[in-house]
Amino acid sequence: MIELPGDHPLPHSELATQDPLIFILPKGGILYRHHQKIHDPVYFGKRGDYRFDDPECPNMGCFGVLNAGADPECCLLESCGPTTGVPAVSISYLDVRAISRMELTGPLRFVDLVSDGGLASIGADGRLATGSYTIAQKWSAALRKHRCKPDGIRYRSRHAPERTAYAIYERAPMSFNVTSMGSFTDSANEVLIKRILKTYNFALL
Repeated sequence: MIELPGDHPLPHSELATQDPLIFILPKGGILYRHHQKIHDPVYFGKRGDYRFDDPECPNMGCFGVLNAGADPECCLLESCGPTTGVPAVSISYLDVRAISRMELTGPLRFVDLVSDGGLASIGADGRLATGSYTIAQKWSAALRKHRCKPDGIRYRSRHAPERTAYAIYERAPMSFNVTSMGSFTDSANEVLIKRILKTYNFALL
C-alpha cells in the first residue's frame, strides 16, 4: 500500500498561466548568511546541493542560488539543522563560520510560499519546502522562468517552520551591502547564541 501523500508532484502544465503570490523585500531590507569565514558571504551555489538549486547543476550554464535567512536563527538552523533526535552544534563548527548581515541595495521580488495563499497560488503544498530536493529544484527552475520574473523564492525553514528562508537567484554581488557580525561564538553574540540554544533545545559541544 502506498503511504499518502508521498512526494510533492513535479511542476504542472498550468504553472505558466498562474499568478504566483509575490513578496517584495524593499531596498534596505536585511537578510542574513551563515557561512565559512574563508568564503565570501555573497555566494551563488552551483553544485546542486540545496533545495532550490538549479537541477542542471553542476553542468555548464546552470544558474546559481544564494541561500539566506530572515534572521540569524534561521541561518543557523538551516546551515546545521539537527540530526533527528540529536539537537547539537559544536563550537569548532561555529568558530570557522561567520554571520553576515546583508542589506539590499534595491528591492527583490520573491515567489512567496510563506504568506496565506502563496502555495495555493502556484498549485503547490508544504512538501515543496520539506520533501525531495530533486523535485524542489525542478520547481525552482520552472519558477525562475515564469513570466512574473522572480528574483527568488521565499519559504519556511524545514528545521524551524516559524522561520523564513530565502533562495535568491544569481545576480550581481553589488545587490548587497554586507557587514560581518563575526562568529556565533564571539562575545558580541553571546546573548544571541544563548537564546537560540535555549529556544531550540540545542546542546553546544
